[in-house]
Amino acid sequence: MCQTRTLAAPEAAATVAVDFFTVATIQLRVLYVFVVLAHDRRRVLHFNVTKHPTAVWAAQQVVEAFPEDSAPRYLVRDRDGVYGHTFTARVEGLGIEQVRIAARSPWQNCYVERVIGSIRRECLNHVIVINEWHLRRILKSYFRYYHETRTHLSLEKDAPVSRTVHSRESGRIVQIPDVGGLHHRYERRAA
Repeated sequence: MCQTRTLAAPEAAATVAVDFFTVATIQLRVLYVFVVLAHDRRRVLHFNVTKHPTAVWAAQQVVEAFPEDSAPRYLVRDRDGVYGHTFTARVEGLGIEQVRIAARSPWQNCYVERVIGSIRRECLNHVIVINEWHLRRILKSYFRYYHETRTHLSLEKDAPVSRTVHSRESGRIVQIPDVGGLHHRYERRAA
């Protein structure tokens, strides 16, 4: 359960959260996934995978997530050692204020923790990851589903990318597989 106060719309639009999570491959190697999540519509703005996360690598991911003048006002993160001096300097250079959560308090970064849990439950617990390339492909497919199809209660049962509602006259309902058949979306199609 999220223990943070509900953000007002302007604050939510100006806030992102970042975090790492690990994925084991079939060869029992550990891959690290870095996720950047926008609070306002729960959109995953950027993700990347690495075998060896460093402060320099994490800082570069933040730069890639916010091209030109699209940097948010606040960045919520934990106190992981990978967010070293290089990361902090780069984020401050972009004009982003870092909000560090308390030690061992993942509920304070609940939005990104919830997304990571969804990624695990709805995708990664059902596949065997072969390598870094394969994990990127799986996550890219899952995030397309997550953004365009998956409903969110916090968004009044809409997806992060708002969907149009089709009338009954639009045709019959057809099932379309997503994420390699793990999930399905349903659309009305003309007969």
